[in-house]
Amino acid sequence: MACAELTEDSLLGGRVRLYQPRQGLRAGHDAVLLAAAVPARPGDLVLEAGCGSGAGFLCLLARVPGISVIAVEREAGLAALARENAARNGFGAQVKVLEGDVADPALRRSLPRLAHGFANPPYWPAGTPPPDALRAGATHAEEVPLQAWASFLAQGLAHRGSVTLVLPAARFADAVEALRRAGCGSLALLPLWPRAGVAAKRVLVAARRGGRGPARILPGLVLHGPGEAAGPVLRDAAALPV
Repeated sequence: MACAELTEDSLLGGRVRLYQPRQGLRAGHDAVLLAAAVPARPGDLVLEAGCGSGAGFLCLLARVPGISVIAVEREAGLAALARENAARNGFGAQVKVLEGDVADPALRRSLPRLAHGFANPPYWPAGTPPPDALRAGATHAEEVPLQAWASFLAQGLAHRGSVTLVLPAARFADAVEALRRAGCGSLALLPLWPRAGVAAKRVLVAARRGGRGPARILPGLVLHGPGEAAGPVLRDAAALPV
């Protein structure tokens, strides 16, 4: 992409520098919160599906030293930009960005054994898509349903490896069904409240490959205003216990 089509932004209080398209879907709180909920440890190999320009995996790498990332992105321009962003942030040797689609069986078979997988998948199954093509592909799931994303993330996981998704609250039931069909259990739901006393618009949903524990609803996180508790996560790279 030409420089005029990009903006340079920062996440995690400047720990991550991100070039991303000026128009279309842009990284924000969802990517940071998603990365904060991945229970990775040094030495783990982690998969991100639909990485865009790389905001999610960059935030994870900034929080957890010594991990390696495989990222998948179907848009060639965004995949190239994700590689460039990884190099700019000093993570080029730890990141492999693959251009591909989560529905591609060959891509699924090529993945190594993984510790964790995460994604901010397309979330609206129907309706009029946004006019921008990249935004439409990132938000509307007619082509690749949520079940395909869950199975892609879960297929290569080691036993008890985790899958973590961020989605609109209206789709959490769909996420639970998709994760269970993908062989994941021990489900956890963390509501993300825009303000105290306001219904959650986003949720984090996590599960474990082969998990058999009970489902849990975790203490939610207030993002703005009085009672806001998201600062350490959004600015200081704190982890979310999901």
